[in-house]
Amino acid sequence: MELKDVIHGHRSIRKYEDKEVSQELLEEILDAGIRASSSGNMQSYSIVVTKDKERKNKLYSAHMDQSMVVDAPILLTFCADFNRMRKWLSLNEAPVHFDNFMSFMIGAIDATLVSQNCALAAENAGLGICYMGSTLANCDQIGKLLNLPANVVPVVGYSLGYPAENPAPRDRLPRNGLVHYDTYQDYSDQEILEIYKERDEKGWNRYMDVPHLKEMTERLGLKNLAQIYTIAKYTKESHHEFSQTVLNYLKEQNFMDNGER
Repeated sequence: MELKDVIHGHRSIRKYEDKEVSQELLEEILDAGIRASSSGNMQSYSIVVTKDKERKNKLYSAHMDQSMVVDAPILLTFCADFNRMRKWLSLNEAPVHFDNFMSFMIGAIDATLVSQNCALAAENAGLGICYMGSTLANCDQIGKLLNLPANVVPVVGYSLGYPAENPAPRDRLPRNGLVHYDTYQDYSDQEILEIYKERDEKGWNRYMDVPHLKEMTERLGLKNLAQIYTIAKYTKESHHEFSQTVLNYLKEQNFMDNGER
């Protein structure tokens, strides 16, 4: 396909055919990821490919019981990784650090860039993916299940396989609500309402069209999409909890050195 068609045709795929992805195609996808931009060309990431059904069953709970975890033939987990770099530094009698928050951010950005390269290559080959925010939210559980050593943290992950559904592409906010030229131009109330007008309508209709989502919305007495986001989906309490999980795991994985020795 044309690159623009791949990009604009992206959908999150949650249902997959019972069909294996060949090793040859998988390696083509991984090689596309490896060509992604990388800070200092350090390639401070690792990719964990999970095919084993028993391992996927164990990851199911950590990924918040999302069905595609066990239904897709492959899970890809992209990790910030300075373990490999630190070992190389030690073997070459160079100072060994990269054990701080900035290093984690470098690795996280590298891993995310790689993940999107792989996603585009996969979709170009007719496969489908679904990113899972649970990869970072439950990074401690997932890290344990994937046997990640110190200085490695899972950041981004998604299911991968042949689609067994054909959902319509989801709406996106308009370009003029996302792009700023020269400097950031803050929004007036009227501009915000205009930017989110289509999202408010389509997002609300989507919840009303799915019986269990409609039931949840009505049970909680929610009146608009903004309330769905902050009362039902992404509560302040859950984000505080996940934030603490990530911070604790970064410390456990040796990414929180504050320079005081």
